[in-house]
Amino acid sequence: MFRSSPHLVTQTIDSRSPLASLLSLAVVFGVILGGAARYAYGTAAPALAVFGTAVIFCSYGLAHGYPHPVLGACNGVTLARVAMVAFLVGALAVPDASAWLVFGVALVAFALDGVDGWLARRAGLVSDFGARFDMETDAGLGAVIAVWLLASGTAGPEILVLGFMRYAFVAASFFAPALRAPLPEAFRRKAICVVQIAALILLTFPLTPSIIALPLGIGAALLLSWSFLIDILWLTGRSG
Repeated sequence: MFRSSPHLVTQTIDSRSPLASLLSLAVVFGVILGGAARYAYGTAAPALAVFGTAVIFCSYGLAHGYPHPVLGACNGVTLARVAMVAFLVGALAVPDASAWLVFGVALVAFALDGVDGWLARRAGLVSDFGARFDMETDAGLGAVIAVWLLASGTAGPEILVLGFMRYAFVAASFFAPALRAPLPEAFRRKAICVVQIAALILLTFPLTPSIIALPLGIGAALLLSWSFLIDILWLTGRSG
């Protein structure tokens, strides 16, 4: 009479609203993040502040633009990646943060990119919210790694192009309304994003020869700039 079943458990989980599921996961990830950051850096404040801010923005987007009745594992994976990015923020406040730790966490966060999209397609939970969530997580990962590379002396200011090109584009859109229009899907954009993050992570690898740091950073930055230039020309040409 009181026996449960996997089907009943699934129904119970799926009956929760996406926002409630997100906040529940955020609490779990927040506890893990806080403990890990405290152990690694001596303080959890920077990591938790970034994670909490990200959860607030994510909750707003979920409540106002998510069309599905369940959160899905796809968005849970992306939220886990956000927690990893927040963990890496803690390394910026610690001068002697382990390069191996930064490399390892960044590599896992990068490796999970694409898993969330695959899970979304498999479960029929593809959404504009999920795509934006994933994109902003990638942008945050790139920005944090770029700042760490600059602060650690591994790379020069040119590395900030790889970390902040996306944010520069968004800032420019406030002054150029044409840049706010949606862009068509493009394999080029996705492939170069992979190259961008892969180059940044390779530069965090402690055994990467210093002689290749400059050409690798500049080469990836030029490739990323070329991709953004194509999009900008398409958007401005379309508006004209």
